[in-house]
Amino acid sequence: MKFTEYQYERPSIETVKKEMGQLIETFQNATTVDQQIDTISKINEIRKEFDSAQMLAHIRHTLDTTDPFYEEEFQYFNTYGPVYENLESKFYGVLLETPYRKELEDYYGKQLFYIAESKIKTITEGVMELLAEENRLTSEYQKLIATANIMFDGEEKTLAQIEKYMFNPDRSVRRRAAEAKYEFFARNGIELDELFDKLVKVRDRIAKELGFDSFIELAYLRWNRTGWDAESARIFRENVLKHIVPLASNLIGTQQKRLGIEKVKIYDEKVQFPEGNPTPKGDPEWIVEQGRKLYSELSLETKEFYEDMMERELFDLVNKPGKAHTGYCTYLWKQRAPFVFANFNGTSNDIRVLVHEVGHAYQAYNALQQQEQPEYFFPTMEASEIFSMSMEFFVFPWSELFFKEDAKKHNFAHLVDSIVKMPRLCAGDEFQHEVYANPELTPEERRRLWSKIEKKYLPLRDNDDIPYLAAGGIWQEIIHIYEVPFYLIDYVLAQVCALEFWRMANDDWEKAWKTYVHLCRLGGSKSFLELIQEGNLQSPFNEDTFINLESFLTIKLEEMRQVL
Repeated sequence: MKFTEYQYERPSIETVKKEMGQLIETFQNATTVDQQIDTISKINEIRKEFDSAQMLAHIRHTLDTTDPFYEEEFQYFNTYGPVYENLESKFYGVLLETPYRKELEDYYGKQLFYIAESKIKTITEGVMELLAEENRLTSEYQKLIATANIMFDGEEKTLAQIEKYMFNPDRSVRRRAAEAKYEFFARNGIELDELFDKLVKVRDRIAKELGFDSFIELAYLRWNRTGWDAESARIFRENVLKHIVPLASNLIGTQQKRLGIEKVKIYDEKVQFPEGNPTPKGDPEWIVEQGRKLYSELSLETKEFYEDMMERELFDLVNKPGKAHTGYCTYLWKQRAPFVFANFNGTSNDIRVLVHEVGHAYQAYNALQQQEQPEYFFPTMEASEIFSMSMEFFVFPWSELFFKEDAKKHNFAHLVDSIVKMPRLCAGDEFQHEVYANPELTPEERRRLWSKIEKKYLPLRDNDDIPYLAAGGIWQEIIHIYEVPFYLIDYVLAQVCALEFWRMANDDWEKAWKTYVHLCRLGGSKSFLELIQEGNLQSPFNEDTFINLESFLTIKLEEMRQVL
């Protein structure tokens, strides 16, 4: 069945409450472990129906945020999603209290219980309305960004469309595009400030209602992080400052020389070559077909996976008005189907987004076949991003399919971008830690805070006196800060692991790929640190990892420069 043929039906929250409540009671009263396993299967059938309907509504809403039907359905789940999450929390509570815990841990694995321990701390009846308000506010932000209309060269552009001009070889075009883009943010600055202020305060209230000192602790539990905490993140950021920021600054220096300019301005940051970065040599349909060739050659399993995704129309990649300004991969449990969402804009980023999200999809495709427990379809997010970012490097040998004679330039630009993004994302992570530790900061104080942190991680950034940027407002375009707080660090942790995979592939490609597929199949059945150990990857929390990585990257960058 194709995605367009999937039938949507709104689930009744009252029916779900009744049926889940009865099964939770049955679970508690069970006298054998087999009865509890059978009851968990029945509970999962209810979860499957609700989760699949919720995700179908979410996907179709983000495909067209102006569609009134799915807008209403999206708001329904914003309102009743917390009620459902509370039911899941009750299930997790009785799961943790069962006298058959050891037997169930042997059957399902311990990770389910680690997740349960995190989840029951994140929700109670008393925060239902606050959670619904948090959902409503994030939806407001998403819609504001999705419906952005930016006048440029006499035409209205979406944010995804204006981004294309930030890669233009003509520096004056890039400058004008940056001015137009950030004029939109400046024009909506008061609304963006108010939305974020409300989000910070409602999240702080939720955390304190649940007994936490700040939202920071709650956020880490929401992401089911096991084996590391905010202090671990601080140490990790310090290693990025020590080992990656100097490397990134050096790359900006060589970029400046290559472009023949006195200083790299913010609108120059994404351009690596005077003639512009390589762009795909065809339209979106051609890109998808080239992807078919890539994955048919990568392995028999990836060929089967990609063909199945194509046949079921599980890609939506072209930007259009009203489409949410984001990219993601999710899955529909009922159909055992990943779904890839993107906004192609004619730049090299189209290929990056495609292979990145296909990495997520391939992991989910494997886990959906290998795992039965829904908690294990995706790993925790810092682990999940390993699969997407590693895929970006695994497909380097196939770059010629998309970029032809410019393949080597693309691979070099991609590696440079992967490195220089790490400090930017760490800046966003530290900003969020400071904001939620001090929820009473005013909008002006937050902008000053951003400017201070930006100078720390991005010492060479030059905002070229664009007023909105000079005032410290650029963080408002980072969707994750509004919608999924504390997610940014997951990308950086995973980037370190992905570069580790690439280093492994340089020594033994076959071994690296087999390890990758093995971890895909494990899905979320192990924690982040356990998956790293399973794959014989170095921990991103150890400084030795950064020392070795810095040395490897220095060598690879020089090798790649020699063949440009």
